[in-house]
Amino acid sequence: MIYLRLFWEFFKTGLFAVGGGMATLPFLYDISDRTGWFTHAQLADMVAVSESTPGPIGVNMATYVGFLSAGVGGSVIATLGLITPSILIILIVSAFLQKFRDNKFVEGAFYGLRPASTAMILAALVLVVKATFLPNGLALPDWRLLVLAAVLLALTNVVKATKKLHPIVFIGASAVVGVVLRLAE
Repeated sequence: MIYLRLFWEFFKTGLFAVGGGMATLPFLYDISDRTGWFTHAQLADMVAVSESTPGPIGVNMATYVGFLSAGVGGSVIATLGLITPSILIILIVSAFLQKFRDNKFVEGAFYGLRPASTAMILAALVLVVKATFLPNGLALPDWRLLVLAAVLLALTNVVKATKKLHPIVFIGASAVVGVVLRLAE
């Protein structure tokens, strides 16, 4: 029964999470609240692992949740649930692409979907920021994490010598800094 539920939960997520992997986060928070398969803290860890592993973040998180919930079989089922709607929609749209290409209703729908996907990504950003910097509610955040985030933001967007480095450099460096900070406690 867990396999069927995993497939259904991730099928719905794949069907409605328009805007990419980060847009799946609000759905994952909802799944966490309703099923208890994982905690919000585990979800923050999932984001970190999913961002630092190859592949789309949404698929990586579905695989991770499936594994936590029901082992290897669960990871396969959750991943299939997430990607099935996209495959079906792409097959349908590609079959009618020429007919839809100049349709003003389809154009209008995509025009409206852009801000919706942006809002979902921003909502995911807020959830990740809260889980990372305010895991204990309104308690003071760990200032070291704020400094690390500020330094990474500067290195990836401002400092010319580092802003063109591959993201894996920053992910690896952040992991090393995290280990050092935890060992120093």
